[in-house]
Amino acid sequence: MKLGTLLRDIPGLSDVNGPADVAIRAIQPDSRRVEAGDCFVAVRGLSADGHAFIASALQRGASVVVGEHWPKDLSLPPTITFVRVENSAEALGHLASAFFGHPSRRMRVVGVTGTNGKTTVTTLLHQLFSALGHTVGLIGTVENRIGSKSIPSALTTPDSIALHTLLHQMAEAGCTEVFMEASSHAIHQRRIAGIHFAGGVFTNLSHDHLDYHGTFANYRDAKKRLFDDLPTSAFALTNTDDRNGAYMLQNTRAARYSYGLKNPANFKAKMLESTLAGLYLQIDGTEVHARLVGTFNAYNLTAVYAVARLLGVEKDAALAALSNLTGAEGRFEVICDHSQPPRIGIVDYAHTPDALRNVLETIGHLRRRPARIFTVVGCGGDRDKAKRPLMAQIAAQMSDQLILTSDNPRTEDPRAILRNMEEGLTPDMLARTLTIENREQAIKTACHMALPGDIILIAGKGHEKYQEVNGVRHAFDDKAVLQKFLLSKRHYPADKYAEDM
Repeated sequence: MKLGTLLRDIPGLSDVNGPADVAIRAIQPDSRRVEAGDCFVAVRGLSADGHAFIASALQRGASVVVGEHWPKDLSLPPTITFVRVENSAEALGHLASAFFGHPSRRMRVVGVTGTNGKTTVTTLLHQLFSALGHTVGLIGTVENRIGSKSIPSALTTPDSIALHTLLHQMAEAGCTEVFMEASSHAIHQRRIAGIHFAGGVFTNLSHDHLDYHGTFANYRDAKKRLFDDLPTSAFALTNTDDRNGAYMLQNTRAARYSYGLKNPANFKAKMLESTLAGLYLQIDGTEVHARLVGTFNAYNLTAVYAVARLLGVEKDAALAALSNLTGAEGRFEVICDHSQPPRIGIVDYAHTPDALRNVLETIGHLRRRPARIFTVVGCGGDRDKAKRPLMAQIAAQMSDQLILTSDNPRTEDPRAILRNMEEGLTPDMLARTLTIENREQAIKTACHMALPGDIILIAGKGHEKYQEVNGVRHAFDDKAVLQKFLLSKRHYPADKYAEDM
């Protein structure tokens, strides 16, 4: 493809030094992958500045360089075209979109952002539109999907090249809608630049990722950028019950809509009943049963219904499809053993204070006393340290027995992370807390301590199939480990449950 064609819609383009009719083989933001005839885009990253690798890209055969400045110690060869832009990361997304023929313009792409609920909302939307006979794309934390084909996911939101490659594949496969998670990191790093969104959805906002964003305001504003950039042809849908919902819409050019359970909204729902068998909701005046559990899922389902309606699905069809939806992997997955009453195990991805509180509140409403709540939870390494004591405190306040354990310690000492968590506990809470670094042993202990009727929450990792330690991912699956110990044969004296309770 000719460079001139790629540059037609590039924002912040200030200068082109060299021929614009040069043919481009590929676009590369990584100098190590550059081949002859490529366009190298020098992007400033967190740990390295791509401008420092321009010379390396030229040695590998790059014929075009896109960047914010040319290195002072490097002369510009007469055979090389240098394109100066205001923001290389922004330009990269638009270049990738143009290179693949602007695939997002051929489909209706809806971005979902917020601290919690992104995976569930996008997964449910993929299910709903698939059930209606559409070929649908999904981009998210658990997996990427092109129709019924699943593609492993490495990041919540892929890098610009991978993202537009995926969108191109979806367009070529005949996808009519794409539902994607838009993480705060991806929005801030402009990984979603160049995507033409048909709509944006805000779920909620709570404490998370302050290790990256520094302040809550920065984190909030990163999410808001999705709505600031929406075109006038798009819709902006926000949770009216979240105190940050209205803020997200302040500068958007898109059509504004809201959903919620408490405050006035364009799409209003009311929770009639919540049990382990599911939710009974009244949505837009009509009662509907859903298989998902908990107030947080009432919000997720209402958001899904609202998006379906905004994309043209008739009310009755949307509600009928809603009743058949199942949750995303690792989101409030319930496992019961064969005791009477059964011991109940729940696996959930809750890894923020707000998500953990929501899940435990739901469990608290569902349990029948004298059943106890056991919570097994840890916090990831190399991430927001401020939330660690808060996570432990919430778990202790809302559980009868707390077991602190390792999550993904990454490059941190797991024991140091656990000590950070313990700092949030009072002496009374510590008396009801066990600290077991080995996650499998922690889950095993909870299962062995639990009696019939008790509920065990395994929080933090959800769908993940690994435990990351010192840069190495070891196979580990919370659900499989829980099943192993929860479903093992147990024998209880007839009066043991009453005695212990």
